[in-house]
Formats: sequence, C-alpha cells, structure tokens
Amino acid sequence: MRLLLIASGPFGIPAFERLCDGPHQVVGMVTTPAKPTKKGIVIPNPARRFAELKGLPILEPPQINAPEAQEQIRSLRPDLLVLCDYGQILSAATLSLAPLGGVNLHASLLPKYRGAAPIPWAIYHGETETGVSVIHMTPEVDAGPVIAQASLPIDPEETAGELEARLSQLGAEVLPRAIDLLIRGEARPLPQDPRLASRAPRLKKIHGLIDWSRPALAIKNQVRAMSPWPRAFTFWLREDRPPMRLIIHRVAVLPGSQASAVPGTVLTAEKDQLQVSTGEGALAILEIQPEGRNVQTAAEFLRGYRIKEGDRLGTPPGISTE
Repeated sequence: MRLLLIASGPFGIPAFERLCDGPHQVVGMVTTPAKPTKKGIVIPNPARRFAELKGLPILEPPQINAPEAQEQIRSLRPDLLVLCDYGQILSAATLSLAPLGGVNLHASLLPKYRGAAPIPWAIYHGETETGVSVIHMTPEVDAGPVIAQASLPIDPEETAGELEARLSQLGAEVLPRAIDLLIRGEARPLPQDPRLASRAPRLKKIHGLIDWSRPALAIKNQVRAMSPWPRAFTFWLREDRPPMRLIIHRVAVLPGSQASAVPGTVLTAEKDQLQVSTGEGALAILEIQPEGRNVQTAAEFLRGYRIKEGDRLGTPPGISTE
C-alpha cells in the first residue's frame, strides 16, 4: 500500500516513524513551503526535516488544491493520503487522488475541539481528559467519520507543550492501527455528531492576555494552555513609570482564598510570596518573566523589583498586546 504523508508541524512525526518502519510504502511528503525569517534565514519545518532524513520525495506546493499540485500528487500514485498538522484544507478533488481517500490524525476527541489548536483549548477550558482521533477525511475541517480514538487524562499541572508530547506518542500507536483497519476493509467509521462539536481556533498572542476578573482556576488553566506559545502575560501598572509587561510562566491557586480586593491587586509581595487577587479567589505567581529578562522565581523577581502590596496588574489603555 502506497502512503503519501501530508504535514508541516511536529505532532505526527512519531506516527510517521512507525509508518516508515511498517509494511506499507511511504512514497513522499507534502508540506508547506518554508518562509524566511525576518533576518532572511529559511528554516525547514519539522515535516520537511523528517522527510529529508528518510530520503522521501518532498512536494512543497503553496496551495495543495491547485491543479499543478494535484498533478504532482497524482504522479506519486498514492493509495492513501495521511495528514497531520498541515494547515490547509484538502478539497474533494484532492482527496480523490488516492483510491482510499485521506485520513487525518487529530489531537482531540472529535467532535470536540475541531481546528488548529485543540490541545491548548482543551486545557484552557479545564478539560480533565483528551485524546487523539483518526478520521476519514472530508472537505469540511475535522468533520469526517471517526475510524479510531484513544484517550488519556490531563494532569492538572500539565502545560500544552507537555500534553502535546504525550498525545504525539499516543497518535503513533493509533494511526498505524487505523490505517491497517481501513486497508483491510475492517474499519467501521462512526459519523460525528455536529451538535457536540466545539472549535479550537489558531492561537494568537492576544489569547495570552490575562483578564484578572476571571476565576483563579481559569487563569491557571490559561497559563498552562498558553505554554509554550504565546505565553500568558499581563502588565504591572506602575504609578511613576511606564507599565511593565510580565510573562506569567507558572501559578498556583491559593486554596480557600476569598480575596475581596479588586481583581489584579497584589495581595502579598514579600520573600518568595507574590499573590494576586482574581475575580474568584487568588493566585500565587511562582515563575515570572519581566519583558526582556530571563524567567525568574517569585523570590528572584521580588528581590529585583519594587512591586508591593496594593499594586495592580492589568492592561493599560493604548498598550499594544501583540
């Protein structure tokens, strides 16, 4: 069976390793063209680096549904398209280039969290369980029938980056099994219930901006969800100096706290204790990063900056959050 991989990000790499070591023939990799950085340096994406390491033919069409891209795909004679973490929607015509169509490895328990960023949004919304799904692709985003799923619990301290690493390994177990079921004609794809669908849009920097009027646990989930990118952040609203942007790396909910101060008020700022009121309860900031500096513990930050009880964290008017 001839498999054509389609990817740009790193999530599917462990699964692709399994496929390359398995009984089927991997005939190439379709990925997105590399874009130069601000300094003009072209850095290949993880999928391209993987394909180069394996010696696979590489296609980099700007638009996968363009006629010239479809002709390139057709020339590889794939039996099945295998997609993960790609960033473009495949049309019905593109999917029809392989007799078995396409399968997609997605990092959620579909129909929940359809979209580009399922892992951060699952953490953001306080989910305690997530997983991976392999679907038989349709032209609608992440809406095809489910061939296989597997779940795992989300640790209450886990960041999106840490969870992604675990889900990537889980996907390496599920994807080859789903492909084998499909090839043997034993797959029983289950249609998704659109009434249960939720969205997971691509992250933007603004999603990291902390609203201190939200509950303490919700803010903690946001801090975890926005790691490693775009990071949760706020501003120290200093009285006599411009606001300072602060990236918040790790926090803890203070048990039993019933803070009555205005949300974003510094409740404690001494020794290793930096505590802030929220809309419901309070948070202890454990790791923090002033703009342009390294990550610091609360104790290190308090030794270097004169933040005090009663100071405010929030968003000043006219300040760019990008």
